[in-house]
Amino acid sequence: MAVTRISSSALFVNRASAVSGREGSSNGHWVPNTDVYATDSGLVIKVELAGMRSENLEITVEGNRIKISGNRPDGCRAPKCHFLVMEINYGPFESELELPPGYDLSRARAAYLNGFLRIDVPRAEAHPQTTKVTVAPGD
Repeated sequence: MAVTRISSSALFVNRASAVSGREGSSNGHWVPNTDVYATDSGLVIKVELAGMRSENLEITVEGNRIKISGNRPDGCRAPKCHFLVMEINYGPFESELELPPGYDLSRARAAYLNGFLRIDVPRAEAHPQTTKVTVAPGD
């Protein structure tokens, strides 16, 4: 599994498949193009997934990690074809993002529109906690 550091703010992208280029299509695993950017209200994760249906996407959150996976079927290719150019990946994919502290994945919202999956992750609300510490009587 390849790990790519995205920025100095401790955001990591774990790629489920270490393949690159067009090898992903023939091996059955590929990694979609992904943008992650910060706004005043949080992070936006935008994933390019043209030709997919929202019901074929799965988003899983565990701690500060979000995993995006699915399967883009290739229903239009002729059984025995010879490609002159092949730039579209098909088959299963998986991408995992590890977010830096300060974002609340439990309140993330996702929408799929016009071939793009957009996940909005709000900033975590700062709740200053005051804890009272009891002092035990000394001997």
